[in-house]
Amino acid sequence: MTKKYDVYALGNALVDTEIEVSDAFLERMDVGKGLMTLVDEARQAELLAALAEEAEPRKQTSGGSACNTVVATRFFGGSGYYACKVASDSTGDIFVNDLTAAGVDTNMNGNREDGISGKCLVMLTPDAERTMNTYLGISSEVSEQDLDEAAIAASHYVYLEGYLVSGDSSRAATVKLRQLAEKHGVKTSLTFSDPAMVQFFKDGLSEMLGDGVDLLFCNEAEATSFTDTDNVEAALDALKAVCRSAVITLGAKGALVWDGIDTHQIEPVQVKAVDSNGAGDLFAGAFLYAITHGHDFATAGKLASVASARLVTEFGPRLAAEAHPEIRKAVLGE
Repeated sequence: MTKKYDVYALGNALVDTEIEVSDAFLERMDVGKGLMTLVDEARQAELLAALAEEAEPRKQTSGGSACNTVVATRFFGGSGYYACKVASDSTGDIFVNDLTAAGVDTNMNGNREDGISGKCLVMLTPDAERTMNTYLGISSEVSEQDLDEAAIAASHYVYLEGYLVSGDSSRAATVKLRQLAEKHGVKTSLTFSDPAMVQFFKDGLSEMLGDGVDLLFCNEAEATSFTDTDNVEAALDALKAVCRSAVITLGAKGALVWDGIDTHQIEPVQVKAVDSNGAGDLFAGAFLYAITHGHDFATAGKLASVASARLVTEFGPRLAAEAHPEIRKAVLGE
């Protein structure tokens, strides 16, 4: 049957505020560098007040890991649906308006509940590392009720965000999404999202994986941590027990892609990085676009590598919409 969506994703709905900071600031404020840390609203306000003396916010954009991924798939020429939860506040308005402008369908177009929408403070250090402190707000309450079974059945892939493992209702929603996808013969994909998720919620991620997903996305730190190995090749071998194909991103060293039969080394693109925020999300979005449009895993990896390399040379978690067709033409010739 003809599918309406290439990717149906479930994840957090956050509006990101990016600010450049020093390592000294992170140390002074006792912020764990390079990690995504969940904080309450008071802690986020405390950080924002302290940051007012450091620098002006660079930009505000709608984000959330899986949201960035599905928007990238859309901008490359694919189609997407994003299931999430935002409140009927100004932050929620920003998020839904951005999603709609990107051409992504969502369950948040109708009535939204009262509450506070999720916000993520993205702190960028001079070495291009991104450190995130996130107040999830109403996004933490995303649940099975926010899923659309008809839209899931009309998709090529579902994409589960690993960050959702930290909440009971959100984790249950990802499990339900995987089960509905399996029921309708839709391929499943999951991202581990962050080393901290693997470190603190490994059992929950195993629950989300179930009997195994069709495609797993992770980075080197997440892969070795989840499998309790000390190198990426051993990690990939161990991960084969929980997925039928896998992508392990290696930062400046490129990526390792296993298509279920063969393993492909994806060469890195040499660039000067200024901001790594969103690079893994874009990699997954480009990869999912390519494999849902007739390309093999090696080609998908090349597109994703070129796209994410371009992203880290700029500030912000997403490329401009017009950059995607340029990259697609350069790599895929289409």
